[in-house]
Amino acid sequence: MAHHTQLRRRSWVVLALRVLAVALGLGCRGTAAGGFTHEAYGRVLRAFVKEGRVDYAGLKARPGDLDAYLEQVAAVSGEAFARWPAGERLALLLNLYNAQTLKLVTEHYPVASIRRIGLVPGSAWRRRIVRLGGRVMSLDDLEHGIIRKEYREPRVHFALVCAAKGCPPLRDEPFVAERLEEQLQDQARRFLGDTSKNRFDAATGTLWLSPIFEWFSEDFTAGGGSLPGFVRPLLPAAAGEGPGATAVREVRFTDYDWSLNEQGKP
Repeated sequence: MAHHTQLRRRSWVVLALRVLAVALGLGCRGTAAGGFTHEAYGRVLRAFVKEGRVDYAGLKARPGDLDAYLEQVAAVSGEAFARWPAGERLALLLNLYNAQTLKLVTEHYPVASIRRIGLVPGSAWRRRIVRLGGRVMSLDDLEHGIIRKEYREPRVHFALVCAAKGCPPLRDEPFVAERLEEQLQDQARRFLGDTSKNRFDAATGTLWLSPIFEWFSEDFTAGGGSLPGFVRPLLPAAAGEGPGATAVREVRFTDYDWSLNEQGKP
């Protein structure tokens, strides 16, 4: 019993030291306002994410950096966060959503799908587990009540990853303000370049898109735009023909794969 007590105390000391280190920006990259750094989360991504897939078993066994990052974010006051430039706030919110999703899944791993967490499908996103600025909220609150509502940036849908294969690929680096435009554009191109989710059939004029475009169509068509108009600059050409404005005869949606985006599974 004494041995287990010492181990628990040691783990808390290690976690506290990690939180202090990242808060002080020791060895950091991507430092944000007030010396905040995403380095701890960056270590998680580099260690456990490959080609958009996650080693959940490995992360469950070694959660130290993920826990430290979430504690670091929770320590940011609402007043301090409000003073950050918009790009730094958005970068943190995207990282927080993805990091908290990783934590949620590892706490229930092994699990076949995030939709299996909770009594009914969708429960996972309604749990009040996200901490920032003195608030405790759900993943739904974070995505719909803050990110979508306050930033009006449709490309966040290519950055937020809900632990499903149907989601965009999880980056193996954190989002950072100084590269956020580049990172969001890259996420958009990568997601639209996945022909299992998005493609244009030049023979029939059918534009096939991920259900993400159906669920959040108002985000992509704000200001009187259209889904073909939004994706046209980002979708790779199919058989030498891109989806021109007059070429698209129909927009249809592909199936969404809710199975877990873990490594080693087809």
